[in-house]
Parts: sequence; C-alpha cells; structure tokens
Amino acid sequence: MNLRPTRRDDPDINITSLIDVVLLLLIFFMVSTTFTREAELQVDLPKASAEPGEAPKKQLEITININGDFFIDDKQVVNAKPETLRRAIIQSIGSERDIPVILRADGRSPYQSVVTAMDVTGQLGLSRLSLATSQPQSSDNNGQPPGDAKP
Repeated sequence: MNLRPTRRDDPDINITSLIDVVLLLLIFFMVSTTFTREAELQVDLPKASAEPGEAPKKQLEITININGDFFIDDKQVVNAKPETLRRAIIQSIGSERDIPVILRADGRSPYQSVVTAMDVTGQLGLSRLSLATSQPQSSDNNGQPPGDAKP
C-alpha cells in the first residue's frame, strides 16, 4: 500500500497567444502614431502650374488679406464675422445665385478665414467656387530659382 501522495506536475501556462496579441497591438500603435506626422508638413498651397482660364463677365470676387480681413469686389467688409460677410455678399450679388465666386486669399492668411468664406458662400447657394492661385516663378538657372544662380 502506497501512502505517499502522488506528486502532481505543475500546470504549464501557454503564453504564446498572449505574446502574439501584445505584439500585434504594439505594431498597431506604432503604425497608427505615424499618421499624425502628416499634419506637421509645411506646405505652400497658393501656387499652381495650371494656365488661368477665361474669366466670366459677371463674378463675385472675395479677397482675404494676410490679417484675415475680407474684401468683396475690392470693398472691405467691416469685420470678419460670418454674418457680416453673408450680408455683404447678399448686398453685392442681390438675388443671383448662379454667378461664379473667385476666392483670392493670401498664402499666409488664416486658414479659418478661407474656410469661413467657403462656408458662407456654400450656405448662400453659390456653388461655382474657384480658388485663385499664382504660378510659380520660372527657373532658368538649371533648376534653381531666380537669384540663386551660381557663377
């Protein structure tokens, strides 16, 4: 008769699947954090290489200067509030809602001012919106901008 208790083996814990899940989460977070770096890029939006088109006879021109001030057909709007801009646009175009809108914004103007102008024109039903850009200066110095020529 055997009175000694039988010795049981310690249970093994298989952590292979836990390690796999942790590594997958680590890879996911590493990849997803790299997407936030796109906002750090410095871009210069107001240049385009397209040839300018023919301007229509009647159009609404909204200009935004570097301080975010609005000008409707070269007349300054009193302030930069959307309600004031809306009233100035309605006063300028009357009941016409099919005229094209040319939005001219300084390259260093606040982005919020551009979005405000686009939002107000959209709310008024003006759907033919164009953004005015300038062509980049041509470089005749073997790919270098003018003024950077090497002797």
